[in-house]
Formats: sequence, C-alpha cells, structure tokens
Amino acid sequence: MSATLPSVSRTRVASILAEFRRVRVAIVGDVMLDRYLLGDVERISPEAPVPIVIVQDERDVPGGAANVAANVLALGARPHLVGVVGDDPPGDVLRRELAALAIPDDGLIAVPGRATTSKTRILARGQQVVRIDREVTNPLPNRFRDAILAAAHRALSESDVLVLSDYAKGVLDTSLIEELIIAATRRGLPVVVDPKPSQLLACRGATLLTPNRRELEAATGGQFTDEDGDFEVTRAKLGVDHLLVTLGADGMALASAGQPIRRAPSIAREVFDVSGAGDTVTAWMAAALGAKSSIGEAAWLANLAAGVEVGKLGTATVSRDELLEAWDRNAEPN
Repeated sequence: MSATLPSVSRTRVASILAEFRRVRVAIVGDVMLDRYLLGDVERISPEAPVPIVIVQDERDVPGGAANVAANVLALGARPHLVGVVGDDPPGDVLRRELAALAIPDDGLIAVPGRATTSKTRILARGQQVVRIDREVTNPLPNRFRDAILAAAHRALSESDVLVLSDYAKGVLDTSLIEELIIAATRRGLPVVVDPKPSQLLACRGATLLTPNRRELEAATGGQFTDEDGDFEVTRAKLGVDHLLVTLGADGMALASAGQPIRRAPSIAREVFDVSGAGDTVTAWMAAALGAKSSIGEAAWLANLAAGVEVGKLGTATVSRDELLEAWDRNAEPN
C-alpha cells in the first residue's frame, strides 16, 4: 500500500538549501547545446504547406548533462562537468554559455570530426513548430573514452555525489557506467543516474535511478504499470537502493528498499514546457543527497523544483529563491 511523501517544513528546506553551498557534484554524461529560435507565423509558405516563421529572437542554453550542471549551480552547489563536444561551432557556443555561468569546461573532451549534440527548437507564439537534432551516437573511440574516464575519476576525487546523465549519445557505455558506480561507491559517494532504457540493467549498485514512466515501459517491454508492486519489483530487479519515477501530471513515485511506495502529486501551476524537467529533478536529488538529506526529503524538494521548471519556456534552471517561493505557494506550514 502506498503512502504520501511527507512534506518538508520551510525551516528544514532553508537548512538544506544552506547546505547546498558546500556540495560538490560530479556530472558525467551527454552534454548538448539547446538552441531556440523564437518568432511568429503570419502566413503559409507558397512552396509547401508549412508555416513561415519570422525569427525575432535566438537563445542558446546548455542542455543534457550540461543542463544538470547549470541546475546544480543555480541551486547553490558546485558542478564538475565531464562530457564530449566536437571541434565545431556548436561546441564553441556551448563552452561560451558554460563560461557565462562560471561552469568550468576543463572536463569537456573535444573529439575531432564528431558533431556536438545540439537540439534546435523553432517556436512560434510560444508553440514548438519543429525540432532539428544534430548528433552522433556512435561509441567513443578508445582513447577518448579513456580520457572521459580519467576526467571522471578526477571529478570524483573532488566531489560529494556522482550523477550519470545518459541521453544515449555514445558517452556512457555499459562498462563505463559500471566502473564509475563502483568507483563512487568505494569512495562512499551517492550515485544518481538519469538512465536510458537500454542501460538500466547496467546501473546495479547505484543509490538512485530517476527514469520517467515512458523509459520504464520501454525497459520492461511495456509491462510496467503504476501499481505499487511494479515499482518495488522493478527496483529490486535493477539492484538499486531507490527508484524515483516521474509520472508527468501524476507527480512522482518513490520506491525504496523496505518501505512502502511513497507518492507525491504534481504541484505545477501550469505546464508550459517539460523539456529539461528531468535534469532539474536529477540535479536537486543529487545536491540533496550530497547534503546528507534523507531520500524522502530529496524527492519532495525535487518534485517542488520540477513544478517550477515546467512553468518556464524551454530548458531552464530552478534557483533556491524560486524553490522557497514555490514552498510558500504550495506547502502547508508545519
């Protein structure tokens, strides 16, 4: 039988947020550049039945694992980012955007001839018209994989928690995931993994997995349901301490060994754009665990942060002040 995830008092939230300042988060995974072309539509093209978007503004922001790093920074912790970029203009732009946020890029390995993963979204009047992806998903050549591994070990030596952010772009192969989980566990560090379905079984030994409902359905061949028993059976099968499943409008469900399933309803006032919400959840969970919060406290905070993020346009971050404002709007005093 499931239970409701208990809320966290404002005093305790403020205490956890203060602890974030000392937390260092190693983030290893698929970095990308999220590009937004914003404009308006006034007519249909005479060349084909498609709208003509008159671009009025452009925006570039860190995406994927780089967005996790941006979220970690926004909540007051220190990110150590490790990933791959190409020797191309999008890679240069991504480095520039990270520098503007004061996120070091010394953990980014440049692979000649490999395209920097980028997602270009064209929006008209706030609605996405089309998304254009540029990516290479082939496994890394051995020497670059070795460079990623070395950079990850350096980041681990200076961190309190490890995040593996897998977007299936070729950086995190099965053996790399397994090796990094073992290395972090030996150091006594929590490990938070935002996985893709094909790599779920490689995450055995992790502290926490943060898949969404669709990813679990893909990993279980469509047999996964929202019944309490499925959450616990899946968690045990995957061999992790905790399984936090994001369920869209239905909020979140947290499965932990030896405890009932704990659920948190969605607190979003308005869902404007869900892109990047998973990165926000991952960042808040990691920082909270790095600050020695309980898994229940971490999940409650992450759910609150996700409700803020989906009310923003595009890939976005959630700050400590925004989290406290959301608490004031949504939480019951205790």
